[in-house]
Amino acid sequence: MDRRSFIKLTAVTGTSAALASCGVPENQLIRFVPDEDIVPGVAVWKPGVCPLCAAGCGLTVRVMDADADVARNGQLGVVRIAAAKKLEGAPNHPVNRGGLCARGQAAIQVTYHPDRITQPLKRAGERGDGRYEAISWDDALADVVSRLDGLEEAGNQRALAFLSRGGASHRAVLIEQFLARFGAPPPAVYELFGDEVLRRANATSFGREQLPTIDLANAMFVLSFGADFLGTWNSPVAQAAAYGVMRQGRPGIRGGFVQVESRMSQTGASADEWVPARPGTEGVLALGLAHVIMAAALRPASAAGRAGALVDGWSDGLRSYTPEQVEKITGVAAARVVRLARQFAEMRPSVAVVAGPPLAHTNGLFTAVAVNALNALVGSIEQPGGVFFTPQVDLAAALKMSGRAAGAPAPPFRLQREGADDPHIGDAQVLLVDGANPVFTAPRVWGVDQALAKVPYIVSFGSFLDEMAVLADLILPDHSFLEAWREAVPESGATVAVASVAPPVMRPLYQTRSTPDVLLEVGRRLRRPLNLPWQTFDQMLAAAFAALPSASPDADAWTDAQAKGAWSGPVPPGLGRAASLPAPPAARPIAFEEPRFDGDAGQFPFHFLPYPSSAFLDGSLAHLPWLQEMPDPLTSAMWSSWVEINPAAAERLGIGQGDVLEIASAHGSIRAAAVLTPGIAPDMVAMPVGQGHRTFTRYASGRGANPVEALAPMTEPATGALAWAATRVRVSRVGPPDGRLVLFAGGMREHVEEHR
Repeated sequence: MDRRSFIKLTAVTGTSAALASCGVPENQLIRFVPDEDIVPGVAVWKPGVCPLCAAGCGLTVRVMDADADVARNGQLGVVRIAAAKKLEGAPNHPVNRGGLCARGQAAIQVTYHPDRITQPLKRAGERGDGRYEAISWDDALADVVSRLDGLEEAGNQRALAFLSRGGASHRAVLIEQFLARFGAPPPAVYELFGDEVLRRANATSFGREQLPTIDLANAMFVLSFGADFLGTWNSPVAQAAAYGVMRQGRPGIRGGFVQVESRMSQTGASADEWVPARPGTEGVLALGLAHVIMAAALRPASAAGRAGALVDGWSDGLRSYTPEQVEKITGVAAARVVRLARQFAEMRPSVAVVAGPPLAHTNGLFTAVAVNALNALVGSIEQPGGVFFTPQVDLAAALKMSGRAAGAPAPPFRLQREGADDPHIGDAQVLLVDGANPVFTAPRVWGVDQALAKVPYIVSFGSFLDEMAVLADLILPDHSFLEAWREAVPESGATVAVASVAPPVMRPLYQTRSTPDVLLEVGRRLRRPLNLPWQTFDQMLAAAFAALPSASPDADAWTDAQAKGAWSGPVPPGLGRAASLPAPPAARPIAFEEPRFDGDAGQFPFHFLPYPSSAFLDGSLAHLPWLQEMPDPLTSAMWSSWVEINPAAAERLGIGQGDVLEIASAHGSIRAAAVLTPGIAPDMVAMPVGQGHRTFTRYASGRGANPVEALAPMTEPATGALAWAATRVRVSRVGPPDGRLVLFAGGMREHVEEHR
C-alpha cells in the first residue's frame, strides 16, 4: 500500500471543472474553493511534536498542496489543501536531535487513517456492538453538560471519574484543574508497561521521582538489567543516538556493553555480552557486583550514601552476596560475577540501567533500589557518563495554578478494587476517557470490562473505535496531532529542561475538535462554571511559556518555542520541581525476597513474558498499517503474533517452527505460532503485546492474540503496579503450521482482503 493511496489524496488536476464519475451526472465531484492560500508545488517545513510515546521528540513536517476528498452540504467533491506529506526528526530538538524512530515515521497515518472517527457519535445500540449515529457538536456538548450538571445538583461531584494514560503535560494540568474545580477525584492513570516502580525507587534513592537520563555518550561501560533502551523503553531515539556515540563516535574509544536478561531484546542483541539470569533475581546480581567491588576495596560502602543505606546489609559489605551465593540464586557463574564487577568498577565512567521485566516482578522495587545503590557506589550519579535527571518545569507554578482543594487529596479511582473503602472505576456515574484502553491492556481477571458496564455514562475522546471507545455512550473525537496544538514535557532524554510545543500544521480534515478546547468549553457551559482562566488551549500554553525565559534575544519564549518546536534551558527559580525530595523517614532497609509467581511450577513449568512490541508498544499503535508491515527486528515476523521458545524446550515438546501453540495460565489461554530462538531461557516463553484486538480498525481487528489475557493479577506491593512478568504457564502443541505466522524472511504476504 503506497502513501498516496493510503492518504486518499486524489490525482485530480484543473481549477474549476466538475469531475464526472463513469459519466453519470449524479456522481459528479465538485472542486470546491480552497479555504487557504496555497502556493502550488512549494513545500513548507513546519515544527511538530510526535504523539506516539512519552519521549516528546520534535518533528519537522513537510507540508505541500494536495487534493483531498471532502463532503460539503451533502455534495461530494475535492478541495485543494495544505497537507502534511512527511515527518522527520527536528534537527535542533534537544531530545531527538534530528532522529526519529519507525513509530514516529508512521505517525502520519493517524491523520489520514481511513477508519478515523470523523464527527461526534452517540451510541445507537447495545454497549460494545459498535452501532453509533452521528450527532452535532452542540448536541453532544449539551449532553455532557447535562450529565455533569446533574452530578453537581445532587452534590455528587465525586461520581465523575477521568481515565487517562498519565504523564506530565499541559493537557494533564488542564485535566487536573477541570476535575479539581468540579470537585471530582484526580484522574485514574493506567499504563500496562508503566514505570511506577523505577520512579518510586529513584525518589527513595536519590530524591527524584522520575525516569533517568543516561549519559551513554560519555560512558565507557554500560551494564543494563533488562532495559530495552534501544527499542521501546524511555526515550529510545535519544538513547540510540547516545549509544552510537559511545560505540563508535569517539576516535579510538569504544565503550563496552553487557545486557542482563532472560529473553534477548532488541537492545540485548546489540550487546558485547548477553547474560541470562533467573527471572526476579537481577537485583541479587547487582548486589553481588557491589560486594565484589567493596571486598576488593575498589570503592568504600560509604560512597553510595543514601542509596546504599536503603539496602539491607550494605554497611557490612553485603556479606550474604558473595559470588558463590549469587551464582546459586541467579544462575550467573561466580567467575563471571567477579569479572563483571571489576569491569564495572575499573572501566570508568560506568553506568547501570534497569527497566522492563526485572521491575515487573513482585520484588521489583528491591531490584531497582539495588541497581541504584550500585550506581551510587561507583559515583555515577549526576556525573559524565552516568545517571542524570532532566530538570522539570512545574507547569502548575508556571500557570499560577494552586493544587487541589485544601485538605487531604481524594484517593484516585482504581481499575481494580483493593478494599471496601477504595473507590473503584465502576463506582463512577460519569466517566471521561482520554487515551487509555485498559479493556485491552489490563488482565482479564481484573474485570475492567465488567466494571465499566456498571458506569451509566461513558464519554470517549478517542479517534478510533478501540475496545475502550466501543463501550462509550458518546464519542467526541479529538483532532489529530497535526491538526491541533501539540505539546510535551519530556521526563528524560536531555540534561536540560525541555518543553516541546507546535501549532497546527494543517487544517482539520473532519468535524473533530481539540480535546483540551472541548474541556474548556464544557467548563464554561456548566450551571456552575469552572472559571478556568483560558478560553482556548493555546491561550493556556501561551501563559505557561510566558513564565519561561527566552532563549533568543529577538523573541519571547512563547514565540521562540513555536518557531523552533521547543523551549529548553535552565528553569527559573520558583518554577522547577523540587531538585531533591527529602529523605524518607527511617525505615527498615530493603532485603531480597524471592519473587512470587502465579501458578504451580509443576503444573505451569514455564515463565511467561509478555513484552512491549517494537512496533506497537502496548498495542495502542497496532492500527497503523506501516507498523503492521514492519518486520520485527529479531524474528522478521509481521502482521501476526508469535510465541518465542528455546529450541531445546521445543524439541522436548515436539514443537517445530510455526506450529500452533496454546499458552495457558491459571487465568486464561491464548494461541499463537511458535518461533524457535536461542535468545530465551529454556524455562521461559515470551510474546510481544500488540495484536489480538477485538476491535481497532480494519488493520488490527481480529489479528493475532493478546498475551495480556493470560496474565495473573500479581502486583508489586509498594506501588500496586502490575507484575506482568510474574505469571507461569504451560505450553502445548495444538496443531501444525497454519499460515498464521507471517515472516518477512520466509516470504512477504500482503494484507488480505477479509481483514478489511
